[in-house]
Amino acid sequence: MALFQRKRDKPLESEQAPRTRAASSYHNPYLDELADHYKARLLRETNLERLTSLSAGEMRLAIERLVSQYMSEEKVVIPRNEKELLLTRLINESVGFGPLEPLLTDPEITEISINGHQEVYIEKNGRLERTDLKFRDEEHLRHIVDRIVAPLGRRIDESSPMVDARLKDGSRVNVVIPPISLNGTLISIRKFRKDPYSMEDLVGFNSFSEAMSRFLQAIVEAKLNVLISGGTGSGKTTLLNAVARAIPSYERVITIEDSAELKLDRPNCVGMEARPPNMEGKGEITIRQLVKNSLRMRPDRIIVGEVRGAEAFDMLQAMNTGHEGSLTTVHANSPQDAINRLEGMVIMAGLDLPSSVIREYIVSALDFIVQVMRLSDGTRKIVSISEVVTRPNKRVEVNEIFRFHRIGMGKKGEVIGCFTPTGVIPHCLERLRVFGIELDESIFQVEEVKIRDHLYPV
Repeated sequence: MALFQRKRDKPLESEQAPRTRAASSYHNPYLDELADHYKARLLRETNLERLTSLSAGEMRLAIERLVSQYMSEEKVVIPRNEKELLLTRLINESVGFGPLEPLLTDPEITEISINGHQEVYIEKNGRLERTDLKFRDEEHLRHIVDRIVAPLGRRIDESSPMVDARLKDGSRVNVVIPPISLNGTLISIRKFRKDPYSMEDLVGFNSFSEAMSRFLQAIVEAKLNVLISGGTGSGKTTLLNAVARAIPSYERVITIEDSAELKLDRPNCVGMEARPPNMEGKGEITIRQLVKNSLRMRPDRIIVGEVRGAEAFDMLQAMNTGHEGSLTTVHANSPQDAINRLEGMVIMAGLDLPSSVIREYIVSALDFIVQVMRLSDGTRKIVSISEVVTRPNKRVEVNEIFRFHRIGMGKKGEVIGCFTPTGVIPHCLERLRVFGIELDESIFQVEEVKIRDHLYPV
């Protein structure tokens, strides 16, 4: 068949030593041509809806049989390794997300950043690295975007050039296109594990110490209100998901999120997700509306994935009116900054209250602020656990109970440091005892820590 004849004097890119399998399978003009041709035949001559209802293994076998039949009819012969690449390409392009599929299925990749059709970055072990993967052109990349947003009833075009979406596996997607973007189509994908990390996992990763883990789980079990604070990508949601497992199984939990990310494997847990306006600008359901509605659903605990605006007031109100043990996160760089951010959010709710009253309201609602941070070496750690207290003069203070004491940098750029108590005994110990939780006060005592043959009084 003339259409698919090619010269063999130059080896195919797939026959050379490719830097990545994903890159090799999407940089082969001959396979591009074959894939487009057989994809068109599959769309014309098969029931794609029936194919997509099959399991992954059955679908691959069905497409393999059909493509083998087409190739036999057209007298096309290619090496077995190229046929495998062709089949993978057809499945990804027909029912998946094209070149993104190998990245989405790689459990070590936590973030995917696409800066136009020729530039794709991934995050592994906390560090960004550029891949060889490229899309054919902007039209190809936009086609993948349409496959992501269409099933969700969202749209993206010049009149609505930004969109948030979620994949079936829970991965969070943000897309920006021209004219807002100056670099072509921009896609950011935050991936989440199928099996969320536990507190034991995070201790094993040295994200915090065993003593900090016991203390965090104790205050959550004892129904103290906890705010997790940190920057983008610092691990707020991962920690929230892990520490929420300390909630007793007999309690009813309601989760509220802008884009569903939490995976609480527990009974009597229901979730609600905010909804953006439709194409006519109607039908929006905000986090604030969901927080108000959750109070009518007999919650023992309310977990808000993240407070960003006026809903902070409703969340604090819930904490102040009997819904103890609530958990939420906020973007902030320090515990004190977190309080300032909350104060600003309450003002956004349109309440004509003086700053001193708002602060008192915040302090009466919050018990602990947990500060997380992504360090320069890509690791994510709890750098502070602080108790929120009010002094007799009504001055708000945050008393640090645990901290990450940073010592320096290693030869490979790794951050050297240790987790240590500050010596402050938290006020909540009596409440923990009421809930039947006994913590040895020695975990709060300051000790000297030995790092690389040096003693550090911390």
